[in-house]
Amino acid sequence: MADIFHEVDEEVRREQLKKLWERYSIHFIALAVLIVAAVGGWRGYEWYQAKQAAAAGAEFEAAIALSDAGKHAEAEIAFQNAAAQAPAGYRVLSRLRAAAELAQTKPADAVKAFDAIADDPSVGPTLQDLAALRAGLLLVDTAPLNELERRLVPLTEQTRTFRHTARELLALSGWRGNDLATARRFIDMIAADGETPPGTRARIEVLAALITSGKS
Repeated sequence: MADIFHEVDEEVRREQLKKLWERYSIHFIALAVLIVAAVGGWRGYEWYQAKQAAAAGAEFEAAIALSDAGKHAEAEIAFQNAAAQAPAGYRVLSRLRAAAELAQTKPADAVKAFDAIADDPSVGPTLQDLAALRAGLLLVDTAPLNELERRLVPLTEQTRTFRHTARELLALSGWRGNDLATARRFIDMIAADGETPPGTRARIEVLAALITSGKS
């Protein structure tokens, strides 16, 4: 008798499963198709991204080769093209390199290019600071101290990545402009910062010695 009841239970379960399948099979199939399509789409997207990155990398390397060969005008154009077409990472690097190439022949235009990057929040604060610093480097020999201060003082804060170079440029600009109080202020900031690189510290010690000796 127990076997008969067991067979009846099995038959009932099979019938229930059959009804469930007949009722919901289309939903199961649709879900499976969606999963396969999603996985396939993601794999396709990854392949496309890898292809784009490889192409951008090759274009970036070709532009670097032009720069290394001293073909700065051609390198600038190549970097500008990469900046217009490449994925995000290469796009920002290409903008920076295009501005650097422009600095070889048209420093004033290069300052504008670096300023545009420094004012673009989409590139991120570190690269914005780098662009601002590069503009300052181009101006340190010609711009008045107040212009350098406007540009670089924010970069001298303790949390900023390029604070050491920004402080050094401002100390140098103060010394060249015969504003020794400003020069000493930034020299003191450099000396007091335990993370100041040895090269920066050595150069600033020379500048401090020149100020002390009264030489210009």
